Amino acid sequence: MSELEAFRAEIRAWIEANCPAEMRTPVQGEDDICWGGRNFVFKSAAQKQWMEVCAAKGYTVPDWPVAYGGAGMNPAQAKIWREEMARAGARPPLSSFGIWMLGPALLKFGTEEQKVHYLGQVARGEIRWCQGYSEPGSGSDLVSLQTYGEDKGDHWVVNGQKIWTSYADKADWIFCLVRTDKTNTYQGISFLLFDMTTPGVTTKPIKLISGSSPFCETFFDNVVVPKSQIVGQLNRGWDVATYLLGHEREMISGAGGGEQTSTIGKVLTRNGLDDPMLRAELAAFDIDALAFAAMGEKFLDEIKVGKAHPAQPNMMKYAGTELNKRRHELLMAAGGSTALEWESEATRGGAPSRSWLRTKANSIEGGTSEVMLNVVAKRILELPGA
Repeated sequence: MSELEAFRAEIRAWIEANCPAEMRTPVQGEDDICWGGRNFVFKSAAQKQWMEVCAAKGYTVPDWPVAYGGAGMNPAQAKIWREEMARAGARPPLSSFGIWMLGPALLKFGTEEQKVHYLGQVARGEIRWCQGYSEPGSGSDLVSLQTYGEDKGDHWVVNGQKIWTSYADKADWIFCLVRTDKTNTYQGISFLLFDMTTPGVTTKPIKLISGSSPFCETFFDNVVVPKSQIVGQLNRGWDVATYLLGHEREMISGAGGGEQTSTIGKVLTRNGLDDPMLRAELAAFDIDALAFAAMGEKFLDEIKVGKAHPAQPNMMKYAGTELNKRRHELLMAAGGSTALEWESEATRGGAPSRSWLRTKANSIEGGTSEVMLNVVAKRILELPGA
């Protein structure tokens, strides 16, 4: 048995021995996800057990260094971990913006003190983060942001507003783009971290057409941020921000693939679907989802060895977004009139219709689909005039 084969056998046996049966069922919605954080309430004993046993082994962030709460897996081992989790139908033990976005940015740009202080808390599910990027007048044109941090010697005083701040009302801390030099558009932005309980930070949820409020307006009124809470260089926050955006788009693209998505046809046809046209659409979707998953694995392999095209996250984000919207449209079609229901227990409070409506935001968050296509046309296809 090769070293990797032995590792696979070890991981498979560990998952079988430690993953509760309840954690091997599909996630039913955002409320069914373990987000972590100081105010998070576990939905069940099994959810708590699965998160804690994985955190103890570093399996919430398996490819992070052991010193920062990870398991220190190399790319080949991390790929085996993902494959064995999918084989077992196991849920991710912990989901968080700290894992998907801030963590990679800190690993690349953070000081040793910042890595030790923040990453371990992320890995153990002790801190939940939100992202302060977009502003009312600065979305796709993010470099026009106006939130300003005035230099006060050993700290900044931050004033301004962010919008579409996902889960800001539930987050413990925020990673935030703040203008620290008004004379330089691109090189006058810094990447700051601060506690959401800092005096002067307030949030206001934004209700969507789905009836939920995952997004918020976030306001800063004379918020004091210590100088030690800057990531990267002063006025070079755009370097950190663009690196993090690549991981955000990779995260959003993941909604289109994965085990749950790739088996949609199997799950729905198991319940009986007589419409041959719909069955054909489900089969076509499964093929595209599996192809997307394969493309995702190829991209991860390339990025680990430094061979990924810088614009690939844009391509992945667009493709994953379209696939996820298509997935929920098929779920609605297969559900018939029942899927249109809004409040009953039978549909878990209208989960199919609310989730379908929620996917409409996928085309906007993390960069609009139009911007993603423009980047692909210019950077990957190298089309003239793009």
